[in-house]
Amino acid sequence: MNLHADVCIVGGGPAGSLLGHLLAKNGVSTVIIERSAGVNRQFRGEHINAETEAILKEHQLFKKIEELGLLKMKKVEYFAGKKIVNSISPGDHEDHVGIHVPQAHLLSAIIQESEGNKNFQLLFNTTVKELIQDENGFYSGVKAIQNGEEIHISSKVTIGADGRYSTVRKLANIPTIEMTHGYDVLWAKIPAPAGWQPTTRMVLVNGHQLALFTQTGGFIQIGWNIPEGSFPTLRKGSLQPYLEPLIDSFPELKAGVSENLRSWNDFVCLKVQSSRSETWVEDGLILIGDAAHTMTPTGAIGINCGMKDAHVLAPILTKAIIENDISAVQLKTFEMSRKNEIKTQQLMQLKQETSFAEKFA
Repeated sequence: MNLHADVCIVGGGPAGSLLGHLLAKNGVSTVIIERSAGVNRQFRGEHINAETEAILKEHQLFKKIEELGLLKMKKVEYFAGKKIVNSISPGDHEDHVGIHVPQAHLLSAIIQESEGNKNFQLLFNTTVKELIQDENGFYSGVKAIQNGEEIHISSKVTIGADGRYSTVRKLANIPTIEMTHGYDVLWAKIPAPAGWQPTTRMVLVNGHQLALFTQTGGFIQIGWNIPEGSFPTLRKGSLQPYLEPLIDSFPELKAGVSENLRSWNDFVCLKVQSSRSETWVEDGLILIGDAAHTMTPTGAIGINCGMKDAHVLAPILTKAIIENDISAVQLKTFEMSRKNEIKTQQLMQLKQETSFAEKFA
């Protein structure tokens, strides 16, 4: 099968889907390829900040997402044992300090708003295998596999929106600077008990962060910071040293913890690192989101950075397509408009990680 579009986006997550939606609205024909089977895949970075909320409202997407379901956080609280030692509340004229948005709701809203637009096409169960270049070295599409069938998608621009382990970045041989942070994160999810307020709760345990994020649908996502690379050793021991501080601070979670966290198989370990690709653009190719700049879980800003990339890139790329100039020189405008902010945010994450204990002083 052969397809043609102005833009081929590899990766149908929040950043890739938003970019495809905005380009299609601008009259730019776009094909998104996504390797998963649909929108209901596991995703842990689901909190959006005020800037992303404003972007979604600007593009008339927020109300649709709200109809599908989201949860506004009322506070961020820091606990020493059972005692609250610090708290962050909404500012003037605000009613939350962040919003939990299930990725399935976010993606469904974007896809539903794009349905019927002849310029928007989304292919699930589709995996990129090769980047195509023309005789001048410009990237001009991809070869992919969908349900065992090879697909050729020719395009003026290829977008790598395929995450921290980006296949597009690897195939384009774009070097990446990786930075470790000295810790990994264990994730788990349990049902929230009756009366559990929509807040983000932080606990300091032996110098490490324990974080609880309230989620839409009556769940709590829990994250334990552990020393980098320590999970294989931890798995050989008891769960209790990780569960006891949680239950000590929040006794109301005892039943949910005992019923849902019975073995190490109930946890997912995320290797924590941040990264920046040395370049985000080549002739006819652009990286966005985690493919260009991986963020750590600190501050829950990863999804926000990726969606801002899409918001900033859409008008730049539309102009480049209209003017038929998709050279790296032209596309570099996007990278230069975002790179300094991303670097600042990554440095801020490092500062927040090293100063976490000060929140409990």
